[in-house]
Amino acid sequence: MTTAETATPHDNAADAYLDLLKRCLTRYDGRQIFLGPPLTKPRTMEQIERGRFAHQDADTMIGWPRLDNVRHCVETVLREKVPGDLLEAGVWRGGCCVFMRGILKARGVTDRTVWVADSFAGFPEPDTGRYPDDSVYDGPVAREILDGFGYPIAIGLDEVKARFTSYGLLDSQVRFLVGYFADTLPQAPVERLSVLRLDGDMYQSTLESLEYLYPKLSAGGFCIIDDYSLEGCRKAVEHFREAHGITEPIEKIDWTGVFWRRTSR
Repeated sequence: MTTAETATPHDNAADAYLDLLKRCLTRYDGRQIFLGPPLTKPRTMEQIERGRFAHQDADTMIGWPRLDNVRHCVETVLREKVPGDLLEAGVWRGGCCVFMRGILKARGVTDRTVWVADSFAGFPEPDTGRYPDDSVYDGPVAREILDGFGYPIAIGLDEVKARFTSYGLLDSQVRFLVGYFADTLPQAPVERLSVLRLDGDMYQSTLESLEYLYPKLSAGGFCIIDDYSLEGCRKAVEHFREAHGITEPIEKIDWTGVFWRRTSR
């Protein structure tokens, strides 16, 4: 949805709810800051909408195009009955997972789980010996960049749960995988996935997520990569796809997000 489309009437209550949920999660109504205090750092409304920066109190960083993509993917697998749960690896304040749970709620789906996977303690220490592409995260320059966002990157589990609760969406269909991906994902009790969304930024985190979770993605399911504009993340995706003979075309979402649909297992 673009700014010019924000006044379009909705066909039903579910669509209206999901559009309102998107606005609340981003604190942006299509024209100005919505349900939030003024910005503490200078940003344009286009930057907020496109997910280049977030409002300092927003529940998600990813912006409208990537949220719309999540909705497209989730509603497609529901409509086509592609089996499996929904999982995001790397969740920040949990807003994208809140949106996933909201979609299930709006569509009356009670037999799928939203998995929320994160360290809830920030990035792991870069293992530059094994993953030299993550050397960019090892040093003061990386810290300066992260500090420049104007909001914390490491968000604790209690805060993420509180944000689910504020939307009335923390229930038995939301489950948390707490810890670094190398420790939690190999033995995660996830049987099958229909939507896999990766937002780990680093080469290591992206590769580990793909190695442990992609085999659980159903044919017809979607793999979404949030950080494809980052060289390390992009290389991890390319190396994994090449190693496993994945040829489904990568589709662009916006300036940093991409996705593809798994066509076979």
